[in-house]
Amino acid sequence: MKVDDSIYGSETITEPVLQDLIQSQAVQRLHGVLQHGITGLIGLTEPITRFDHSVGAMLLVRRLGGSVREQIAALLHDVSHTAFSHVIDYVLDDHDGQSYHDEMKEAYMATTDLPDILRRHAYNWADFVDEEPYTLLEQPSPRLCADRIDYFLRDCVGLGLATQADVNRAVADLVVANGRIALKTVEVARWFGNTFMAADDASWANFREVGLYELTARAIQRGLEISAIVQDDFWLTDEVLWQKLHSTEDAYLNKLLAQVSVETEFVWDEASPTFRVSTKLRSVDPDVLGEDGELRPLSTLDFEFAARRATYLSRKQGVWPMRVISAEG
Repeated sequence: MKVDDSIYGSETITEPVLQDLIQSQAVQRLHGVLQHGITGLIGLTEPITRFDHSVGAMLLVRRLGGSVREQIAALLHDVSHTAFSHVIDYVLDDHDGQSYHDEMKEAYMATTDLPDILRRHAYNWADFVDEEPYTLLEQPSPRLCADRIDYFLRDCVGLGLATQADVNRAVADLVVANGRIALKTVEVARWFGNTFMAADDASWANFREVGLYELTARAIQRGLEISAIVQDDFWLTDEVLWQKLHSTEDAYLNKLLAQVSVETEFVWDEASPTFRVSTKLRSVDPDVLGEDGELRPLSTLDFEFAARRATYLSRKQGVWPMRVISAEG
């Protein structure tokens, strides 16, 4: 099986278990789940799919010498993501944690074709629910890991924050030490840290995008209240769930849906906000591999970066009062 990836180039997958998992119904569903949820669907951000990201995380782990088992974990790490991705965390009032897909992973995987596929290849599917043992795939924030690196690299190109040449240089600087992903040079580590913050500010924790997420979440909540949708519908694809929400004549739901538009504006308004909302902040403090073989966070080597990161996180934290301005009123 040949995989052509926009970040890592062409790769031939020879392992039957990886081939079968890529072709599974559960993984193929991710073609219809956008990484940016609603903003990707309405055209505000690039339509990067959870499938692209999942295969990309697998390819990165593979490139860095990870075992087939860890490549499987990488491929399946986002398989339980719902339609609209993190919008559902807003629906369930987990704005700051954004962990619903992790909490539901075991229950969801059990309902898919993945257990049978893995069993045929002599793997226990339950071994891939918890990602903590797979240290290339996942690390606690703010360390680098394949998951964090891959979604960042895809987004920074789509957001116009980096060129493919920047991405190629960054990938070439990655190294594995003590079972963790680090960078060889302070220069590239600084690029990672600063550009990651820029991506967070431009998209993941962007005022406008957070507002659109909250509006969409309120529309989904209304859909649940009037039984236009049920919670099991969360595991449909974006387009299907979006159309299902639009199939009702409920006036309030339709008003909310109409506001989910690139034309809608959001302003900071302490006095009369439409709603108050917080969100998860994302940043990295990349490890740099020293000549002595030790890993040191960039913040201990570059105090200017450490101060910039601390200022950014302080500026963005808290609850934001948003007033919605749209043609719908």
